[in-house]
Amino acid sequence: MMIYPAIDIKDGRCVRLRQGKFDDITVYYENPAEAAALWKGKGAGYIHIVDLDGALEGVPKNLEVIREIAKSVDIPVQIGGGIRSKQTVELLLSAGVRRVIIGTMAVKDRGLLDELVKEYGDKIVVGIDAKDGKVAVEGWEEVSSIDSLELAKELSLAGVKTVIYTDISKDGMMSGPNFEVYGELKQNTTLEIIASGGISSIDDIKRLAAMGVDGAIVGKALYSGAIDFEDLKNL
Repeated sequence: MMIYPAIDIKDGRCVRLRQGKFDDITVYYENPAEAAALWKGKGAGYIHIVDLDGALEGVPKNLEVIREIAKSVDIPVQIGGGIRSKQTVELLLSAGVRRVIIGTMAVKDRGLLDELVKEYGDKIVVGIDAKDGKVAVEGWEEVSSIDSLELAKELSLAGVKTVIYTDISKDGMMSGPNFEVYGELKQNTTLEIIASGGISSIDDIKRLAAMGVDGAIVGKALYSGAIDFEDLKNL
């Protein structure tokens, strides 16, 4: 099971939100590359980045910061937020990012998603962000009528290999993840599932691993000290 330390970037800084609300922000690092170096030094094998400004505006807004992180750590980096065109995918991959995460575009332009999956294979990851089981898009500002589990099944059939599933109601709340939905995803799809949102303890991670979940994105719990990365390495 891969643990992905999360670096959420807003206005060039490493921050955390609660439930995706842009008016509820905690700043952890003025320079996000320092956070990347910290997690790499503690033994992280992958870094997860979200361009929060990009998610709202539909185009990457922190490209120089993202490029700096990708070049400064010798572990792979995945990035989401505002990736809604093939040109953006190509730009980020050329900046040194290993995988790009498609969210809104997976819902609104399935043809383009299919094209990207055919061309880039497992470099394309789909982010399913859900509220009450319905898919949210446009930086979580818009909740659609699309059922998140049905979308996951469709993506599996379309050749997508990996999905990051975030329960928005859990994100940044330190209340534990939505275990039920991860169980359903593992039972009903062949996708590699990465859990995101609400992970607050090592016990949460152990339970996800026992369910067969392939990865976990951990943010606030690492920054607040609730989870020590050194302890994760010893699992």
